[in-house]
Amino acid sequence: MNTNRSIVHMDLDTFFVSCERLLDSKLNGKPVLIGGTSDRGVVASCSYEARTFGIHSAMPMRMAKQLCPEAIVIRGNSHVYSKYSDLVTEVIKDSVPLYEKTSVDEFYIDLTGMDKFFGCHTLASELRQKIIRETGLPISFGHSVNKTVSKIATGEAKPNNQIRIEKGTEKPFLSPLSVKKIPMVGEVTYKSLCDLGIKKIRTIQEMPLEMMAKVFGKNGVSIWKKANGIDNSPVVQYYERKSISTERTFDRDTTDVQKLESIIVAIAENLAFQLRRGNKLTSCITFKIRYSDFQTYTQQQRIPYSAADHKIIPVVKELYKKLYKRRMLVRLIGVRFSHLVEGGHQIDLFDDDEKILNLYTAMDKLRERYGDRAVMRAKGMEAKSIARWNPFNGNPPPLLANRRR
Repeated sequence: MNTNRSIVHMDLDTFFVSCERLLDSKLNGKPVLIGGTSDRGVVASCSYEARTFGIHSAMPMRMAKQLCPEAIVIRGNSHVYSKYSDLVTEVIKDSVPLYEKTSVDEFYIDLTGMDKFFGCHTLASELRQKIIRETGLPISFGHSVNKTVSKIATGEAKPNNQIRIEKGTEKPFLSPLSVKKIPMVGEVTYKSLCDLGIKKIRTIQEMPLEMMAKVFGKNGVSIWKKANGIDNSPVVQYYERKSISTERTFDRDTTDVQKLESIIVAIAENLAFQLRRGNKLTSCITFKIRYSDFQTYTQQQRIPYSAADHKIIPVVKELYKKLYKRRMLVRLIGVRFSHLVEGGHQIDLFDDDEKILNLYTAMDKLRERYGDRAVMRAKGMEAKSIARWNPFNGNPPPLLANRRR
């Protein structure tokens, strides 16, 4: 691995809020919450003004309103956010040799070797100004020799600023920061570290690697390396999978409505699980039906970004009801989720609650351990050969020799 790497991490500041402020300047300087507008909703994004009240992403909207009653709550517009994300992506794509888009508002850029031509930090600064100038969105970046240090530096640069960490100064930069700043240290790991009296990265830097490995296993080794500014992970060439889909061609054309609905539910449920497993969200659902005379019809519907069964399955069923009007023998049905973006289902952009999120987490853990069909809706139990593959791990789906159901 090249030790003279030049890695930039760019992150759009309060992205959803910034997009809304471009549409309505009256929101500038005010506490703004993006998310579910009901008390059962979840905060997807909040302005810095709202954060001063202790509000953060994934917080129940009811609690956020209690902390800041004067906050302006906006349900949000996934289409607008996707459009601005694409604009930023195009600017970066046209300006750098290698970049990785890790979410709708976050990018890693590898500028290694560009010092010979432009000066890496100068190039990154000019790119940031270009993004601000062409999109109107505030953006921050951190610049160092690896992804971990650059990501942490971006957090320190916010809002709307930039930081460069010179080679050899990674450990002094990280030392005084909280261990919560280390990527992959969540609430559970942070509590475990605090229980051991470890609150600053400096403490981990002073600990032997063997001790971290003994207490936390492989995660302990990774945390120790990151705390010491060691990260050899490469910037992966950006390629965004645009859609996932499943089709079912029946061995015998059918008009069995119960059979059709069973398979439709099973397909939609499994594809939603694949989204969550791949840390993806969809905003466009398409249903396809082909009759015995080979006449094929499709219909699609846009939805707020989601990977939740209770949001997706009703839409799929509604599209099916709109298309299945001919009462002819059906040869094929299919479901496709498109316009995919990075995003965990636990922070459904606009309208989830904690109970539902915990349920999906428990179901998905069982599926990861015992197989994709370990937990399923009763409606879809007859569809025995749906999926059983991960569309986001780079491997092709298995070929199923016989599909009787």
